Amino acid sequence: MSTTAKRSTSLLLPVLAANAVSVAGTRLTAIAIPWLVLTTTGSATRTGLVAACELTPLVVSKALCGPVIDRLGSRRVSVCADLLSAAAVALVPLLHLAGMLSFPVLLVLVAVAGAARGPADTSKFTLGPDIADAAGLPLERVTGLVSATERTAMIIAPALAGAVIGAAGPANALLLDAASFVVCAVAVGLRAPKRHRPAAEPAGEAAAPEPYLAQLRGGWTFLTSDRMVRSLVAMVSVTNLVDAAYSAVLLPVWIHDHGYGALELGLIGTAFSVTAAGAALLAAAYGERVPRRAAFLVGFFLGGVPRFAAMALGAPLWCVIGVALVGGFGSGFINPVLSAVFVERIPRDLLGRVSSLAEAAAWAGMPLGGILAGSAIAAAGLAPVLVTAGAVYLVAVVVPGLLPQWSEMDRRDRPHDAVRPAPRQPQQTESGA
Repeated sequence: MSTTAKRSTSLLLPVLAANAVSVAGTRLTAIAIPWLVLTTTGSATRTGLVAACELTPLVVSKALCGPVIDRLGSRRVSVCADLLSAAAVALVPLLHLAGMLSFPVLLVLVAVAGAARGPADTSKFTLGPDIADAAGLPLERVTGLVSATERTAMIIAPALAGAVIGAAGPANALLLDAASFVVCAVAVGLRAPKRHRPAAEPAGEAAAPEPYLAQLRGGWTFLTSDRMVRSLVAMVSVTNLVDAAYSAVLLPVWIHDHGYGALELGLIGTAFSVTAAGAALLAAAYGERVPRRAAFLVGFFLGGVPRFAAMALGAPLWCVIGVALVGGFGSGFINPVLSAVFVERIPRDLLGRVSSLAEAAAWAGMPLGGILAGSAIAAAGLAPVLVTAGAVYLVAVVVPGLLPQWSEMDRRDRPHDAVRPAPRQPQQTESGA
């Protein structure tokens, strides 16, 4: 193995492993905490409230953490956020075992864990270009490998969570989750590359940081002024809302109404995740050779529209699983392309704040997905809602894809690295759109 290959492996593997552990731990928490609430209170209302208390701080923290990431660096924020998550999650089983875990205390701990997850997730995303630079690898390869490890972890995590919860109980399972955050913090802290510094900004001559609100405003200005980034965020916001409606309400109701159970529900999710992981690996290996715009739009179409059509037509289970296999394959190309485009178009010193605002905007509608889907089914029935959801998804994919600025998606340079905006005036950054 060459020296370059060894260096690439030594940088990539620990960070990829840490990311997979983090995703698996997050999935375990998503199963263990609701199950803990259900088994101790028997209240579906309280279970839903716990979910809301995690998701709301998560979205808010994603929106607000960007300037902190840009100022302190992705590696430092990732480590600190993971350690805070570990402490909050570990307190749940410890207080439960001590008989001191009241429901209000649980809500506070879940809110803290959600608030910590926002900067943790965003900072890991912004590590991507620095890893690619340090390892000497194409950006598509790094983002594809990151996406593949996340998809793989999402395949394994539900089964692992079920086994651990069944063997040790939901409270004790959270101790394993807390340990996963510690492992992730250590791996990122020891092996992730230091923050990127362009030649124009020597380490000893960095300008004084601008005020927090000015940084946040600069990120918002870039996000709303770059036409491609703005349209990508709008597209993902709509599709995420529909995806949330699908996973939280539409698919479970379809499974129940057709006389199936949790096993069939899991099979559909696993089929989607398996091919998505395989496609992400292909994107990692060959992504720099694939036309991004075509791969992105076709992947979004396959990953979204056919599943609604199959369910609305009352297709048999084997057909719905087959559609999930095809949809997962298409979906696997989305995140590598999306990540590569973002880190190329956004200046490095704005990457944290723009990415955090973009993620918050993309997630903002997700809590409404299940509520809207449930209300619509009660008013019109499942089949019309499935048709409507598929139509909304199709429009959300096709309309932005026809915009002229999307022709720039296949550009693979980083125009902002050569000439960076003045640190005190990020709002004047040229987008190139």
